[in-house]
Amino acid sequence: QVQLVESGGGSVQSGGSLRLSCTASGLRFYGQAMGWFRQTPGKFREAVSCIGRDDSSTYYTDSVKGRFTISKDNAKSTLYLQMTSLKPEDTATYYCAADVYYNENDCKGRDYWGQGAQVTVGP
Repeated sequence: QVQLVESGGGSVQSGGSLRLSCTASGLRFYGQAMGWFRQTPGKFREAVSCIGRDDSSTYYTDSVKGRFTISKDNAKSTLYLQMTSLKPEDTATYYCAADVYYNENDCKGRDYWGQGAQVTVGP
């Protein structure tokens, strides 16, 4: 049974930083394409950042380029999203996903999702 557990969400002021973590179990973590998505009420879930099966190639949505960094620690079966220079528009529930469809221009989640972590950025 695949389980993805996010942590690290919280509330920060604009310009602040947070790091999200997603610990996985029940799947082979090495060589797994994974990603971070976010959703606000009334909107579709959007891809924020993904990392490919090679564990090095990455995708970022335009609005977070230069501010967010995705990484994996295969020894800990943990995916990270380092978020800096946060803006109020980054406020959302952030979801970790495994076995994502990924290419350098796009990323889509499929069957495996975490429970979500709330990120709130104040003015």
